[in-house]
Amino acid sequence: MKIAVIGTGYVGLVTGTCLAETGNTVICVDTNKDKVSQMQQGVIPIYEPGLDSLFHRNISQDRLHFTSNLAEAITEAQIIFLALPTPPAADGSADLSYVLNASKDIAKLIDDYKIIVTKSTVPVGTADKVAKVFQEHTSIAVDVVSNPEFLREGVAVDDFMKPDRIVIGSRSERAQKLLTELYAPYVRQGNPIIFMDERSSELTKYAANSFLATKISFMNEIANLCELLGADVDAVRKGIGSDERIGKRFLFPGVGYGGSCFPKDVQALAQSAKDCKYDFKILNAVMNVNALQKKVLVEKMHKYYHNNLKGKKIAIWGLAFKPETDDIREAPALYIIEELLKNGASITAFDPEAMGHVQQLFGNKIAFASNPYEPLKDADALAIITEWSAFRNPDFEQMGNLMKNKVIFDGRNLYDLQKMIDLGYYYNSIGRKLINQEQLING
Repeated sequence: MKIAVIGTGYVGLVTGTCLAETGNTVICVDTNKDKVSQMQQGVIPIYEPGLDSLFHRNISQDRLHFTSNLAEAITEAQIIFLALPTPPAADGSADLSYVLNASKDIAKLIDDYKIIVTKSTVPVGTADKVAKVFQEHTSIAVDVVSNPEFLREGVAVDDFMKPDRIVIGSRSERAQKLLTELYAPYVRQGNPIIFMDERSSELTKYAANSFLATKISFMNEIANLCELLGADVDAVRKGIGSDERIGKRFLFPGVGYGGSCFPKDVQALAQSAKDCKYDFKILNAVMNVNALQKKVLVEKMHKYYHNNLKGKKIAIWGLAFKPETDDIREAPALYIIEELLKNGASITAFDPEAMGHVQQLFGNKIAFASNPYEPLKDADALAIITEWSAFRNPDFEQMGNLMKNKVIFDGRNLYDLQKMIDLGYYYNSIGRKLINQEQLING
């Protein structure tokens, strides 16, 4: 099939590349001409494991193309995917201006039947709004379809190529038939294509992300309670995660959720409820818990240093909101850095992929290192914020020799408690026993 993808952000680029991988001819559109030029030359603007090889293979085999000319992209396309930004507005609702303006531009250019697919995460009722734009600006028949993405950054290629399910919101038999044909190669193992109406499809995306965010926030609350009661969150996590009704995923405590989806989608769903004059108490609590959880690590530092962080040198491992991505949107590290700077600490940070983005935000307010050990030199403490694999089995002897004090605040529970006792570290993690608590006196 011939496909156009409007928008080459994270979702658009992964979608376009993976659709090309199964033999479709895909042309991706972006208004940023410099970005388009770079992609035409084989430069990928995002970091996503596994995308590189697919990207270059499909360019070389003439299936994946890039342009800033919208008319060029949609002339022959049978299906047009809208993968455009929907940033949060001041009240938390999703800004649909990119989606609606692109729809208007497309409507003025088409001259035959098209399927318009909203791939962006959009509020309930967006498909209706897009359809109305087409009705107002063209007499050509179109079917507007909701097809939410369920891509996890770091494993997005696998998620697209081997999806748990594909959700399609459309009541058009013609659109359903073509999209079933398009997605058939991705569900050969029997995972379902689930058809529903457009509004249910749009809500499914928000409901899924909000439920996962709720699991994370619930587990963070349990972790905080574990510390007060003297229980071990790792044991509790295993105990409830083995219940198949709950499952083991998204039960790892930490310093809160971030990224491009959960914060924005939870906020947008809560705002949709508010617009309907419905008090979505659980979702509001989830947002409050997450905001508080991002402060937990700094509160632990305040307690250790008797509310005096001024002049303390803090090493930070991990800046991205999760491993295997360079995405820092709503990353807990940003909030932690802000708080540490506000309290007079100095910071040297390392992240395998995200340092460039953080440097754009903080400039020379913090220092950046070329490897994990460099920030540890004469550091008063190490704060672990993102659970990159490179941090899981470090050289603890080298770390201890470099640091001024063997103090670790671990926001991701990477290390075994007994091992940290044996190594002589003060080790403060999330929802577990405090190691070498007597060092508080000497902090």
